[in-house]
Amino acid sequence: MDFQLSEELQHIRKMVRDFVENEVDPVAQQIEEEDAIPPHLVEKAKELGLFGISIPEKYGGIGLSMVEKVVLLEQLGRTHNGFVSLITAHTGIGSTGLVKLASEALKEKYLPDMATGKKIACFALSEPGAGSDATNLSTKAVEKGDKWILNGMKHFITNGPIADLYTVFAVTDKEKGSKSGITAFLVERNFPGLIVGKTDKKMGLRGSYTSQIIFEDCEVPAENVIGEVGQGYASALRILGEGRVGLAARTVGSCDKLLELSANYAKERVQFGKPISHNQGIQWMLAEMATETEAARALNYRAAWLIDQGRKAIKEASMAKLFATEVFNKVADRAVQIHGGMGYIAEYPVERFYRDARITKIYEGTNEIQKNIIAQRVLEEC
Repeated sequence: MDFQLSEELQHIRKMVRDFVENEVDPVAQQIEEEDAIPPHLVEKAKELGLFGISIPEKYGGIGLSMVEKVVLLEQLGRTHNGFVSLITAHTGIGSTGLVKLASEALKEKYLPDMATGKKIACFALSEPGAGSDATNLSTKAVEKGDKWILNGMKHFITNGPIADLYTVFAVTDKEKGSKSGITAFLVERNFPGLIVGKTDKKMGLRGSYTSQIIFEDCEVPAENVIGEVGQGYASALRILGEGRVGLAARTVGSCDKLLELSANYAKERVQFGKPISHNQGIQWMLAEMATETEAARALNYRAAWLIDQGRKAIKEASMAKLFATEVFNKVADRAVQIHGGMGYIAEYPVERFYRDARITKIYEGTNEIQKNIIAQRVLEEC
């Protein structure tokens, strides 16, 4: 494994870092207060090509490898997590299925507009009765002539209220179960029968919207099946694997930012006549934050590298997601502690990171589910 960055990637990384620090960070508090992403930020992200990092150059994207995406996602993770979620829900699980599994006709039809951000994508798997148990889907699809008719409901769908394209999973043969009875579909927002439900009010991730997506006799052309009929669950696992590595990268970037904020504050905050950075208790917290962040980074880079080698890396992706999100929560907690009362004040970014960290142990598969996946793989391998 060689993670030496090319000059071109170093340039792109600096470009994203400059964008984050000069344009996103200054309006982070505005995003919190208004629960909305300023349109000019989204347009700038489109200009920089950030909506096309997962899409091959052939279709107008940048076409980065998984390791290269991890490098950029770490930089995005340093800023407002709600803003980052809008982009990564599109470039991660919202795009991966089409890029990896769709027919050439579907790719040519949809990927160019996705690469520019003209069309925003999302991933619709979770249901009220099928969250961690993704095999227990109730959304059904019935073939009727040259169309599939979808009925059911998804919930907690990131980008749901604003998306133009939905990767949707539905039961096509109940008797066959998850192994060959679930199919993935690409559904356009304007297809008859697709209804966007009420936008959720959440603890954090302001500016990133989730909602229910309802299907009432929703008509989907047969050519909009992603991959093979009946292979949707296997497709979901593959898509989620890469999504988990992307999420881990974002959380590592957030940890980097929290470590910097905490170290700088500790050097500036004076108590009992000296900066609190002189206190061993503070130093030990900083040491733990730094060490665990680097461990998470290394674990995630290995998972990304394995994906780039064509390996499934299901266990490694789950390990990366599990460890990085647990570290993010611990780092955020220590950052608040180091900042003391200031860490509890909404105007300070550590308070925002603390709230935003919590969801990372839940979405893209709860950390308990990650442990199950890891254990199953270990038992199979040993």
